[in-house]
Amino acid sequence: MRILVTGGSGFIGSAVIRTLIANTEHAVVNFDKLTYASTEGSVAEAAQSDRYAFVQGDVCDSDAVVNAMQSHEIEAVMHLAAESHVDRSIEGPGAFMQTNIMGTYTMLEASRACGIERFHHVSTDEVFGSLAMDSPAFTEQTPYDPRSPYSASKAASDHLVRAWGETYDLDVVVTNCSNNYGPFHFPEKLIPLVTLRALAGESLPVYGTGENVRDWLYVDDHARALTKVIESGRAGETYNIGGESERTNLEVVHAICDLVDELAGALDQVPSRRDLITFVADRPGHDLRYAIDQSKIASELSWRPEQTFEQGLRRTVHWYLQNEDWWGPLVEQKATARRGLAQ
Repeated sequence: MRILVTGGSGFIGSAVIRTLIANTEHAVVNFDKLTYASTEGSVAEAAQSDRYAFVQGDVCDSDAVVNAMQSHEIEAVMHLAAESHVDRSIEGPGAFMQTNIMGTYTMLEASRACGIERFHHVSTDEVFGSLAMDSPAFTEQTPYDPRSPYSASKAASDHLVRAWGETYDLDVVVTNCSNNYGPFHFPEKLIPLVTLRALAGESLPVYGTGENVRDWLYVDDHARALTKVIESGRAGETYNIGGESERTNLEVVHAICDLVDELAGALDQVPSRRDLITFVADRPGHDLRYAIDQSKIASELSWRPEQTFEQGLRRTVHWYLQNEDWWGPLVEQKATARRGLAQ
């Protein structure tokens, strides 16, 4: 297939592109606006392939989307472009409504106009809301109950995709994933943020008491699952994708501290980087627990995660310790922006 991947220079999108180029014969067009969370370096290796092309564009720009689809004779869409940081959605929800809702609407209409054969919408488990500690995991039938502007915008986009499938007979598939982690993750997210602050010997902020639970999915495992869905998923169906690795936030931070101590050496000022942990006021609407029941994708598409959390986290921390040339400029850009706001 000739596949258009929106948000292909972002964290998950770039992993998808690297997987498609390395492990399939599909041609890939990366359609990305190159916002703050996108980096060209994340697809540098895939970009060497003659099956890869890049188009800079906004998913809300109908003309740009249609032009990309027509000029590259696109057959399928993997729609990953989204605003995705919950804290940012609380501070400024408008951008999330525009990109996640109107951007998805624009992509659906362009897909109809261009005769796209399959539209794969990539979403999140956050649309299902919050689980109690003893509740069963989310299934594809779990009612939606979003609790943040981010998850509400993704829930809305999920409904749009299903509606376009029913109303206009567009071949659609939807996937809802748990928390991703791995290389090329933007430094504001929990695992890279804690890793880099631990490396620098800075305080490690943890919301509330750190009791919130997430199911952690290694990004390359997710990319493999998405490839199976766009190739073989049943039209109109939804597939939940998880990492089978529920951990509290505090357990994750502890594990990162121990790995950085081991791989980078101890600090002079504290016996262990765990001593850098500080508990801060919880954020509004902080969901207690997410968990994924992925028996459907396991039985229908024979997919299971290959990386345990311990294996994936070690690989991730090691990657950040070895790749300051990628994350260093991003951290400096953020620091420069903060200094500018303070002046």
